[in-house]
Amino acid sequence: MSILKKLYDDMNRQLDRKAEPHKVRWFHIIFLLALIAGTVYLVTTKSDSASSQGRQAEGQYHRNEGEIFGTFYHITYQYHHDLQDSIQATLQQVDGSLSPFNKSSIITAINNGTSDATDEMFRDVFLLAKQIAAETQGAFDITVAPLVNAWGFGFKNKENVTDTLIARLLSHVGIEKVTLEDNRIVKSDSAVMLDCSAIAKGYGVDAVGRMLESKHIKNYMVEIGGEVRLRGHNPQGSTWNIGIIKPIPDVTGVQSELQQVLHLTDISMATSGNYRNFYEQGNKRYAHTIDPRTGYPVQHSILSSTVLATDCATADAYATAFMVLGLDSARTVLKHHPELKAYFIYSDNDGNNATWHTDNLEIEE
Repeated sequence: MSILKKLYDDMNRQLDRKAEPHKVRWFHIIFLLALIAGTVYLVTTKSDSASSQGRQAEGQYHRNEGEIFGTFYHITYQYHHDLQDSIQATLQQVDGSLSPFNKSSIITAINNGTSDATDEMFRDVFLLAKQIAAETQGAFDITVAPLVNAWGFGFKNKENVTDTLIARLLSHVGIEKVTLEDNRIVKSDSAVMLDCSAIAKGYGVDAVGRMLESKHIKNYMVEIGGEVRLRGHNPQGSTWNIGIIKPIPDVTGVQSELQQVLHLTDISMATSGNYRNFYEQGNKRYAHTIDPRTGYPVQHSILSSTVLATDCATADAYATAFMVLGLDSARTVLKHHPELKAYFIYSDNDGNNATWHTDNLEIEE
C-alpha cells in the first residue's frame, strides 16, 4: 500500500468516527499537500514531456523555395526531413500536364493537334474549369488565350486590334467547343486553344498540399506566385498570416504595401488582378482584364479579387472570374456559393481605393 493511499485511508477512518472527536495534526496536512504537489508535478512533467515528444515526432519546420510556372514558390511544412525532391517532382508533373510553355506537355500536344490524350491532372482541371465557366456565365473560360494574346500584356497591342479581328477570334473561343470523352479531348473546332494558366497555378498548390498530406503532414503553407494553401499552424503555433497587396500604380513593381492581413488556417486563397498595371478612363482606374464573352476589356472597378475556398484551384478560377464579372455580378454569384469567401479592392466613383468582403470573412479593422 502506498504512503499516499494509507494517509487517505487513515483520514477517512477518522472522519467516519462520528462519536469520537478526531485530530488531524498539522504535519499530516503538510505531508499530504507535499505528496499531492509531487504527484501533480510528476503528471505535469510527464504530460509536458509527452507533448514535447509529440512535437518532435512531427519533426521540425522546413522551408523550400524555387521557380515553377514562370514564378516562384515558397513552402513551409513540419516533417522529419526535407522534401524538396518530392515537391519538385510534384510541380514538374503539373507542369508536364498543364503548362502551355512546356513543349512536351499534354496541353501543348492537345493545342497542336498531335494528341488528344489526357492524364488525371489535366482531367481534374478541365472538369473544374467547365464547372466554374457554367457557374459564372462564361466569365471564366480557359479558351480565352487568343484574345489575351491579341490585346497583349497591358493592352500594348491595342492599336492593332480591330472589330474584325475580335469577331474572328471569338469564333474560336468558348469552352462549350471542347468536351472530354473517354479520357480524350474532343474539339468541335480544331482552332480552339486551351490555356489553364488562370487555374493551373492554384492546382499546383493543391497538388503539393496533397503530397504533403499523403505523408501525414498536418502543418504546412504552400505558396506559388501568391496563391496559397494552408493547413494547421505556423512554426510559432498560431494561424498563418497572409497579406493582400494594395493595388498601387507602379509598373516597376518596386513599391509594395499591404492592404489587409488575414489570419488563416485550413483554407486556400488566390488573388487575381494587375496590381501594378492599370488603365485610366475619366477619374477611375481599371485592371487589364479581357472578357472572354465579348473579346474586349472589361470596365469594372475591381482592381484586386481575392477568393478563399477549400482548394486553391477553385479559389484561383473564381478570383479570375470575378475580375471579369465586376463587383455587382460577383456578389450575386457569391450569394449562391456560401462556401466561398471573398475580399475585393475596387476603385470608387471618386477614383479612390475602397474594399468589400463577404460577411463570412473575418477582418481585423
